[in-house]
Amino acid sequence: MDSDGTQDARGTHASPVPRPAGPPEVPAMPPRPPRAPAMPPLPDGSAFLTWLRAPRPDAAPGVWRFGHRPRPAEEPEEIPTRQLLSGALIAFLVGWLVWSLLQNGYLGNWWWVPFDLIVPDAWRGGDSDLGETGTFIVYQGYELLVALGIMVGAARLGRWGEVWRRFVTPRFRRPEAQETRTTPEDDPAQWNELRTAGAADAAERLAAEARSGLMRDVDHARILRAWQGVRTGRHSLATFNGAVLKDGAAACLHPSGERDLPARLARHDLVTGQVRLGTTVDDARNPYAYRGTGLALGPDLLGTSLVAVGPAGSGKTGTVVRPLAESLCLHALAGRAAVVVVGAAGAGLGPADVYDVVVRIGNQESEYDLDLYGGTTDPDEAAAVLAEALVGDLADPHPGSDSRRSTTVLAQLLGPFRAVHGRFPSVPELRQLLDGAPGPFAALRQGLQEAGQESLLRELDARERQMGQPGDVGGVLGDRVALLDRPAFAGFFDTSGQSRPFTLKALDHPVRVRIDLPQRGHADASKMLARLVLAQFTASVAVREDRSLFACLLLDDATGVVTPEAVRGIQRLRSGNAGVVLTLRTLDDVARPLRGPLLGATGCRMALSGLTPWDGQDFAEVWGKEWTEARDVTDRQIIAETPAGKAVHMLRRVITGKAPTARAVTVRQVERERWSASELAHAVPAGHAVLSLTDVKGEHAPPLLVDLRG
Repeated sequence: MDSDGTQDARGTHASPVPRPAGPPEVPAMPPRPPRAPAMPPLPDGSAFLTWLRAPRPDAAPGVWRFGHRPRPAEEPEEIPTRQLLSGALIAFLVGWLVWSLLQNGYLGNWWWVPFDLIVPDAWRGGDSDLGETGTFIVYQGYELLVALGIMVGAARLGRWGEVWRRFVTPRFRRPEAQETRTTPEDDPAQWNELRTAGAADAAERLAAEARSGLMRDVDHARILRAWQGVRTGRHSLATFNGAVLKDGAAACLHPSGERDLPARLARHDLVTGQVRLGTTVDDARNPYAYRGTGLALGPDLLGTSLVAVGPAGSGKTGTVVRPLAESLCLHALAGRAAVVVVGAAGAGLGPADVYDVVVRIGNQESEYDLDLYGGTTDPDEAAAVLAEALVGDLADPHPGSDSRRSTTVLAQLLGPFRAVHGRFPSVPELRQLLDGAPGPFAALRQGLQEAGQESLLRELDARERQMGQPGDVGGVLGDRVALLDRPAFAGFFDTSGQSRPFTLKALDHPVRVRIDLPQRGHADASKMLARLVLAQFTASVAVREDRSLFACLLLDDATGVVTPEAVRGIQRLRSGNAGVVLTLRTLDDVARPLRGPLLGATGCRMALSGLTPWDGQDFAEVWGKEWTEARDVTDRQIIAETPAGKAVHMLRRVITGKAPTARAVTVRQVERERWSASELAHAVPAGHAVLSLTDVKGEHAPPLLVDLRG
């Protein structure tokens, strides 16, 4: 089939951007009623400008950068609160006592010696040139200097500065977004880059739209994406300038004509491309720089792929897949990404109206079909993808295995059939050929003879000779195809051109796709279709011409999907600016020889609460060990023999809250697992997960305990 998967799909067929403000007319579908904007415009645009100007400092992978306050890499040694406050109070009392003793002459008059040496004699008496008032001021000024000196000494001794920073400053600290200060030169709302490039009129129009509240975050990201196309030479400056002057913030629209999603459940920042998933727990097992920070993912991390493992109810769909799908849909509206979300019907992957294409396999009311052959016209390529879908799970699970025999069998049938009919066979036709039905074989042979296709005729003869021989996989392939040759799928996988097929070849465009699998009553067929989508995805993104568009596949349940060829395909995605997100209830759903390669092929790995110790062992092995400092502390209580010693010990107890002890500390370096299997199985609270991250540049974050509800 020659469809590209976007014909008549709400006008999502590719055309060069910038585009006109309104969506193109689609005769095959009734026009959509206008939808109110997800966020009504504000009169002054203050909310948008505050968001746009908020600081986003560079941070470690996974840190939510919006309003982030960087922390030191190492935890500073902090004095206990009771000891700090007690020391500050005692220092104040000591300073007060010293000043009182000086004032009352108990310590002598030696502290007046500097005054006598510096101040002239004429200033000291009441009949001096200064008069009584002047003399009073001189004497009181000196006493004030001495008092300030005592206060400074007491403050240093009692660490008053630390008390101020810890207990007073946080009460007066304003939110980070309100502390933002920008100048016209670095104000992103002024679009200075456009002004420098000669598009001053467009920049002024966009700045006015931002100030008036007509611009939103998706508009800003979409126009920046279009401007990136101008910089790389894909679009002309004149076309961009004209589109902005005509439509303002609505310029360069997504083909669907939408500027936002109907609703948002997660927090997004389209400047950095991140979506917030939770908060890193303030726990000793987390690096200090991450504790208490927001945890967010973006294309820079999803480009290394993510696998999330957790039992049913642990939050894989609601707290991981759904926010990521929502974020990628926003990126698609901004022209930055193409997303395919695959899951069971009713799995809660978002409403249908946030997607451009919704394929409901097994639902006769579905407007779209799935192209069984991935939109390719090459029989060998179609055979390889289809073989992976049909029997990829039956191949030798070791990473070096392949399914070349199955690919050869399918190619021996698909090539001759396409040469005769100009299309690939439908599911019933393919099943008959794999079963060796005499009628279809005879008709196919006659067609090849009439067309003079001698080479393809030899392929067909070879297939006939192999049928029924020991080791022939044609029967197994026929049995698997029979799972799709059911009444529920009668209207699907059509190859005659009468349906509206979607193919993953459309990932060259910013398209949003949801594929619902018929898991109820067709579990085996659903697994097979999931393997088909994954195989088509890895094959399609590898041959894209424009790799600046991030492509991502979210597979809500990858049970039975991970095969040796799938692992190899995932390893190749990073170089194609693409990634996959796989969720599993348990690693037991993956063949034992493939568990290590799967965790090694994905840069981001998530273990949710409720994991079994056996699954925890696999994560513990891939996360490895680290050198830590182990301290053995021995405390021996000190017994005072004299009354003075007992008084000192009592004072120490009041200050520190502990009995006086003599401490012996032994420090040694030991190698320990970052997270042990037992900790992953029993120490991860409900609603939490342990997540390690690697971005496309190779920077990584160690396993982090994350609260997915924060």
